[in-house]
Amino acid sequence: MAPEYIATGKASKESDVYSFGVVALEIGCGRKARDRVDPNSHVGLVQWVWDLLGKGKLLSGVDKMLKKEFDVKQLECLMMVGLWCAHPDRSLRPSVRQAIKVLLFEDAIPNLPMKMPVVIYYVAPDVPQVSSVCNKCKINVLPKGLCPNGIRCCVRM
Repeated sequence: MAPEYIATGKASKESDVYSFGVVALEIGCGRKARDRVDPNSHVGLVQWVWDLLGKGKLLSGVDKMLKKEFDVKQLECLMMVGLWCAHPDRSLRPSVRQAIKVLLFEDAIPNLPMKMPVVIYYVAPDVPQVSSVCNKCKINVLPKGLCPNGIRCCVRM
């Protein structure tokens, strides 16, 4: 799941692109994203592939069932587009149209950082506006005259 979806619980075009990227990596690597790549590590598929890119060994992550019988250019493109779509910073992910154009070799393969970027997501809490204090509960009343306990309060709004 896209990091921002985990943080906010809200799906978006960008989180869909992230999922597309993960599926591309799953196809290229022959592994499921939820499976551990290394039993001694908590590194997920995206991080693992990005680490391979940084070591200059991207194609060593290709599905072993292919037995090295694949077009290197196509698999490298698939893996790079997968990483691009699964970029931790949603603002740096491509549109689906851009990703498809690269997969069709109509556009250049993107230049990605050799190390997976770390992005920190801040989600502002949904804090309701406090308008007054309930005479019964002696706590702040939410809009529409409800106290946080869900009781209709005696405060006039």
